[in-house]
Amino acid sequence: MTYKTQGVCSSEISFDIIDHKVRNVVFTGGCNGNTQGVAALVEGMDVDEAIKRIEGIHCGFRNTSCPDQLSKALKAALTS
Repeated sequence: MTYKTQGVCSSEISFDIIDHKVRNVVFTGGCNGNTQGVAALVEGMDVDEAIKRIEGIHCGFRNTSCPDQLSKALKAALTS
């Protein structure tokens, strides 16, 4: 799935959900080290657990962040 982000430096997030596990997360744009770190940390994690851990994280003055946008993307994938 590819998700268009809102309110963050990255423009989109691509990922797969295989057997209810998060796989192959790739952020386009954003802070390269941070987005690679988030992608590595959630790799193989249960989707619900990943959402629980990263949902609601803010970036500075913003009401969202790249991890929070990933949680929104995962939720959207589960409902589609």
